Amino acid sequence: MRMSFLPLLASAAFLASPVLAKDFILAPARPDKLIVVDAEEMKVVNTITVQDAGPTPMVPIVAPDGKFAYSTVNKTESFVKIDLDSGEAVARVDLSSDGERVKSLFGFALSPDGGTLAVYESPVKMELTHFEVQPTRIALYDTETMERKSSFEAPRQITILAYSTDGTRIYGLGRSMHVMDAVSGELIEDLPIQSWQPETYSQPDVLAVWSQHESSDVLSVPFYTALTAKDPADPEAYRTGMLTMDLDSGEMDMREVRIMDVFYFSTAVSPDKTRAFGAYNVLESFDLQEDKSIKRVPLPHSYYSVNVSTDGDTVWLGGALGDLAAYDSETLEKKGQVDLPGNASMSLASVRLFSRGD
Repeated sequence: MRMSFLPLLASAAFLASPVLAKDFILAPARPDKLIVVDAEEMKVVNTITVQDAGPTPMVPIVAPDGKFAYSTVNKTESFVKIDLDSGEAVARVDLSSDGERVKSLFGFALSPDGGTLAVYESPVKMELTHFEVQPTRIALYDTETMERKSSFEAPRQITILAYSTDGTRIYGLGRSMHVMDAVSGELIEDLPIQSWQPETYSQPDVLAVWSQHESSDVLSVPFYTALTAKDPADPEAYRTGMLTMDLDSGEMDMREVRIMDVFYFSTAVSPDKTRAFGAYNVLESFDLQEDKSIKRVPLPHSYYSVNVSTDGDTVWLGGALGDLAAYDSETLEKKGQVDLPGNASMSLASVRLFSRGD
């Protein structure tokens, strides 16, 4: 009888003991789970069920102190605040209301001080006989009260939101990198993405869905393009590139890194900002100083989401199916694997990394 309490005690106090800060992973899983994994011990330490979360919690974010998490749920029409120790849903905000349906999709970010959530909202007015698409906006929510503080119009077709590390700017990744004042929403500048180097490359196709910049403060996404000077029938015309937005310096780079022979669904940058890692059916490392590939290894199945440990030694892969895989960042050799309870699929959800100690 006493043994039956051990899993409950372990999950409730998985971070309660006074230890040095170490890495954990927060992985969403279909249809209603947020799963906490001890990255050092490579084991599940807490499985949290979120009510009315389906088809899956989509974009999770962990507060700076590692005690609370926020996640979009309910077909991205709501978001919740979760106590990571108890698993309790402390608060819930529904974005839609009578007469208006609101989706946030992938645009969800937390200010560096942990005090404000920025939510990219795509509203539609629901009339009796027709729907009216409304201007897209960013709404700011207080994380203590979970009350809406303000909102402002924002460009359409933004997928990912991220704060600058000083909290003064919000970056919205869309057809351009839209740089906005984090309080007023004033558009500061648009950095070119689709209009990048048109004399050399065709319009880039950017795959920007996953948020995974917490260990490097560099937002990174792959893109695909073609050299305009080459024959479209020539396979070497098609190139893989990488967009990096340094959330500390505010510098954005778009660089070609290799011929396009495979796809990467997402990329993540190392803490020292010298390397990046891309994943889908292969895992590949890239040198961001030389803008070239370093090494590539095949994967046993597709992984959508890639992240990097805070010490830079381990590349974590998730998304798609029901396991998290750990690879050595230098050799790209597999170090271990964590199977999620019930082999639950992570699908398109972002896998987030966070650190916490005593």
